[in-house]
Amino acid sequence: MAELRFHWGSSLDSGQKKSTEKYSSELLDLDGAIEFAKDADALGVESLLMAQSYALPDPLPVIGALLRETQRVKFILAYRPGLLSPTLFTQIVNTVSWMSEGRIALNIVAGVSPAEQAYYGDFLAHDERYARADEFLEILHALWDGRGPLTYTGEHYRLVDARLGLGFKGGGRPEIYVSGASAVARRTAVRHGDCWFRYADTPEEIAKAAGPVVAEGREVGLRMQVLARETREEALAELAEVMRGADDAQREWVRAFVAAGDSEAVKNSMRLAEEAGHGWLSPVLWSGAVAYRGGPALCLVGSYDEVAASLMEYKAAGVGQFILSGWPARDEMQHFFTRVLPLVREHERAGRIAGAVLSAAGTR
Repeated sequence: MAELRFHWGSSLDSGQKKSTEKYSSELLDLDGAIEFAKDADALGVESLLMAQSYALPDPLPVIGALLRETQRVKFILAYRPGLLSPTLFTQIVNTVSWMSEGRIALNIVAGVSPAEQAYYGDFLAHDERYARADEFLEILHALWDGRGPLTYTGEHYRLVDARLGLGFKGGGRPEIYVSGASAVARRTAVRHGDCWFRYADTPEEIAKAAGPVVAEGREVGLRMQVLARETREEALAELAEVMRGADDAQREWVRAFVAAGDSEAVKNSMRLAEEAGHGWLSPVLWSGAVAYRGGPALCLVGSYDEVAASLMEYKAAGVGQFILSGWPARDEMQHFFTRVLPLVREHERAGRIAGAVLSAAGTR
């Protein structure tokens, strides 16, 4: 099997917030974001996910600034169809590809909250948003394939003789990730994407969901957190520290946001956390921060060996890629790429299966 691929969630500040702290959505610390991206570049991080939300600065202009300050790291642009026409969006992505020597990928998301979608004038229900995403991606593929002038008539988009002068740098198109836990999200990923991304679960449950997608020739990726230290005891001590002073107001805001949302991925993560008493789903999979950070906050916690072994379990379950984050984001990125990733590569070179890896981790 191919090597696991690891990306990281970008920070739009210096990346020093604890897990329970509220996002500072009223400011953009561009200098801090540049420092964070430069660190990722130096560490050899493959890509940084640039999230999209009303609570965050828009990722597109920020990517433009970060591209000028980095050399190798790619940027995964999270985007919700419906905000821009597909022709204009393709033109923007093609332009960014020329600015960056192709260092751009796409994470297509359909939105997690009808209330938030309404902020942008979008009132489609969950499955209708994915139907629109299906049309959107169909048009993008046609434009990148050079099938033009393109005339298209669908339920959500109508184009007449669409064409673009500037293609994607080097030909082809960006890598496409489609996110979501619902059946319609999986179908959209298989039809139009390279990788289906979802929030984490136990390896056993991920294997059940990943099998059909892998059988269709698509990759499966997980979005989750990680907290790794030299020993398990150190990791647990650090976990207690990052959760110190947990903000009940932030927890109540997350609860209300999830209740009002229609994302199966988010609701599933919250359900898993509640069933576990906001504790451990396995010896290394901790759910306690989900109440403060939502779906992406299921976290691998343990020694460097334990976390590497757990990642190999997910690989055995059919996972090929991860978008990871940590608390604080900048420090945890350093821990992961300097200490955990070499162990993962060691396991991969040795061709160890998941069970053998876990046994080896327990003896170190």
